Amino acid sequence: MTDRRRPFWPAYLLTALIAGLGHWYLGQWKRGSIWFTLYVLALGFLSARSISGALELGDPFVVTALQFESVSYADVAIPLAVLIVCLLDVYLIGVLQRTAPSSDPPAGEARSNGSS
Repeated sequence: MTDRRRPFWPAYLLTALIAGLGHWYLGQWKRGSIWFTLYVLALGFLSARSISGALELGDPFVVTALQFESVSYADVAIPLAVLIVCLLDVYLIGVLQRTAPSSDPPAGEARSNGSS
């Protein structure tokens, strides 16, 4: 019988783009949703530039968050950390699924029903 599992490399690429997409690709919907939510929160509320800009009444929140002229390390550190840990999580899921024993017998071996 052939192995019909999906290849893992698209999950890595999807996770590198947006945290949680790789988990969704692998069928881990709940885990992917949690990673995506955490990533969106990190992008929107945990970066220092967004928090300080959101408190000012002059500029809209989204415009303030997308100003790239004065991006500092603190602006991208937390979202980047979430993305890296999410990518590591997808990698570990892939390793565990590859090394998990298959329930199907190897090709060429007949199943035994217990009688001789």
